[in-house]
Amino acid sequence: MAASTSSDLLVVPFPVGALLSRLPAYPGSLLLVTALNLALARHLPADVGQLMLHKKMRVQVRDARLVFDFAWTGQRFAPHAPLVAPAMADLTLSATAHDFLLLAQRQQDPDTLFFNRRLSMEGDTELGLVVKNALDAIELPVLDPRQWVPLLAPRQVLGRLRQRLDSASRPAGR
Repeated sequence: MAASTSSDLLVVPFPVGALLSRLPAYPGSLLLVTALNLALARHLPADVGQLMLHKKMRVQVRDARLVFDFAWTGQRFAPHAPLVAPAMADLTLSATAHDFLLLAQRQQDPDTLFFNRRLSMEGDTELGLVVKNALDAIELPVLDPRQWVPLLAPRQVLGRLRQRLDSASRPAGR
């Protein structure tokens, strides 16, 4: 048996991908658009939104064998019923789960992934370039935990509550 390389460890194993491919597509698309709406929708320039309006977009996670279909409504991203054929999508982006994670965290450049054939784009190339340039213009990495301050707030509130309870439970004068 050959030893695994570090790149092999970053790929969703085939049996896991086979299992994931059996999941219904729509709930996954709903989760993706929720994340896109939280992280990106407010940052999209009006001209980009106009070009994306009602375009059917698809994200394929090759190793996980997952497909997410969605569209831009003008105000938000919305899940789209699974497309019957990939050719029905106006734009399809494909990569491994790890490469999408690297892109979202801004640890990898989309051009580098594209030229190394780790990221592919099919369909309306003008739309793809506009989307890529708009994402490049957004300063914050999508998956940077520091940007999700509202999610950290409950931890801070619980810490303060714990301090108050500790101080309230101490006998007076100590």
